[in-house]
Amino acid sequence: MKNNSTPHRARKAPVWLSALALCAAAIAPVPADAQLAGKPSFYRRQVEPPPEAPAAQPVPRPAVAASLPALRSQGDFDTLARVYDPGTPMQLAHVLFAIDRQARPVRTHYIDTPRYQLHVRFVRDTGLSPRAGKREIDRNYLVPDRRFLFGTLSWQQNIGTFTYEFWEGDQLTAPLLKQADAQVKASFFAPVKFKTNSTLHERVAKEAGIDFVSQDALIREQPYMPMNLGTATGRVRIVDDASGLNALLPDDIAVLRQVPISLPPVAGVLTERPSTALSHVNLLAKGWGIPNAYVRDAATVLREHAGQWVALKVAASGYQLRRLTAEEIAALPPRAVRAAATGAVPGSDRAVKPDLRETRLLPLASLRARNSAQCGSKAANLGAVLAARIPSTTVPDGFCIPFAHYDRFMRTNGLADRIARMQQQPGFASDPQLRQKALAQLRDEIVKWPVDAAAAASWRAAWQSQLGGGGVFVRSSSNSEDLPGFSGAGLYTTVPNVKTGDALELAVKKVWASVFNPEAWEARSAAGFGAESVLMGVFVQTAIDSTNAGVMITRDPFDAGHPHVTYISAKRGIGIRVVEGQRVAEQVMYSSWSKAIQVLSRSAEETALQLDKDGGVKEVPVEHGRNVLTDALVVRLASVGAAVKRTFNAVDQDIEWATVGDRIVLLQARPYVERRR
Repeated sequence: MKNNSTPHRARKAPVWLSALALCAAAIAPVPADAQLAGKPSFYRRQVEPPPEAPAAQPVPRPAVAASLPALRSQGDFDTLARVYDPGTPMQLAHVLFAIDRQARPVRTHYIDTPRYQLHVRFVRDTGLSPRAGKREIDRNYLVPDRRFLFGTLSWQQNIGTFTYEFWEGDQLTAPLLKQADAQVKASFFAPVKFKTNSTLHERVAKEAGIDFVSQDALIREQPYMPMNLGTATGRVRIVDDASGLNALLPDDIAVLRQVPISLPPVAGVLTERPSTALSHVNLLAKGWGIPNAYVRDAATVLREHAGQWVALKVAASGYQLRRLTAEEIAALPPRAVRAAATGAVPGSDRAVKPDLRETRLLPLASLRARNSAQCGSKAANLGAVLAARIPSTTVPDGFCIPFAHYDRFMRTNGLADRIARMQQQPGFASDPQLRQKALAQLRDEIVKWPVDAAAAASWRAAWQSQLGGGGVFVRSSSNSEDLPGFSGAGLYTTVPNVKTGDALELAVKKVWASVFNPEAWEARSAAGFGAESVLMGVFVQTAIDSTNAGVMITRDPFDAGHPHVTYISAKRGIGIRVVEGQRVAEQVMYSSWSKAIQVLSRSAEETALQLDKDGGVKEVPVEHGRNVLTDALVVRLASVGAAVKRTFNAVDQDIEWATVGDRIVLLQARPYVERRR
């Protein structure tokens, strides 16, 4: 069966490019299911109410049998099928089935899915099990001696084959799967494969010797993935390489051939390569509240729209791009380039008001959330995590260099006058490339400015006495991040594995100078933070040579309605690369309700970063094909994430973690910030 629903073939007219065959009012926000390449779970929806959507007009259907014992043709399948997201890359035609293991002989029922929608409705309404209560129904998912096997048979358009599957929380066994496989294949007209929906299902399939298609394999074939839902108006700019990033403007819709490490503020993002929910680019998109999606061959598909003003909508089922009319373009407000570039003040009052009276170096053990006024929330929050004494975790020791040291250094060296001269350069406000060059020059100057001798001596003394003079990571902790509506994740510099006193002094200045990283300047300016309102604290922390590292979010980042889900992203070695987005990390989702571990992607990394004995980090080869995350580690991480969330009054957290042997190490906890416009 030929797939004609990719974005390439969805053109309706020269001014339209759409992966939606439905109007905006009919788009249901179910991005988690889109990410998982599967149909929405009706079993789950018995617990979680479905999102509100306008009622669709019922389409009359001819009389159809409640079920069929076999599907002997495409016509049989189509007659019983329910279709989600028709005409889009996420289109999914599926038929529910119930295998009655108690019948003699065992009987398969292919269910009229539009009529019943839930297995339980079918078995109750047809009299197979008219009085079955919740406990009895649950047994058909959770125990080996169940009466029914409840499954779904689907047409997977992106790989051109039929698959059958079970709810992700179904506690399948090898004998149950063998029975289901035999029943389905004997009663279906076409070749069909088992689709796994959890790591348990993968293990059972291997034990049973049954060929399967994994969820992450299906996801790799998707032509579209929504990363951050939303709408935007802007001019399409196709960025072929990193040099093109410098020319992007706040009203551009960036079409990226690669997933960059950083990005200046833009109106929307479409990428040709998938990234993770925690890549810097996607975290920036969430913080700015702009639409972001992966679209296969985006640059080719959108080439005809390059330079044109469009309206973009990223939805769960697809994206929609419409060229603006001449009247709409004329009605657009003035471009915000000048305000974004000059660092307008309106958002400055959101930054944490610094307390410059504290000049002492503060050890991690003394830090609490209240110390964000002296050290920034990143360092302060880590102190709160340490104080929470979360079982089976450790937090590497460290100390904070407070804002007062930054303030004194910058005032002594005339930073305010230097910024004023920089902003007065012709073209600074309007030319992103000139602005980036000027910022680079300023950073180079900052790292050459002299540091107060007494301050530098105090850093070295604390490094030697408290941390033993070993390797340390020198981390940023500013007053303009982790704020309501503004994350700041990935904007500032971390210097890894610093091993000498001179290198420590230089690293602190590099972190201070990162206030003027171009991505930090642009992001703060777009959010209304003036440069004069930003101060940088520094957290000096013992370096660890981690086995694995990653980031987790204490809810489903694709659907805020799933608070019981933990999203985990991981790579081998030190975690610097996890959020870069250059290569897709290993991604899993764990549900504390279903107890299922669902794999979005496995890491394909061939190398990892480890500490270098001479300082810094080095690349080392890794065993190819070995999973980063075991099921046991996923469950432990989810439990730790829940404990961190409780520490911060049930606010969802973005947590940086690592493992050293069997220990879970916590390196950072910040509020998970998401905006939508």
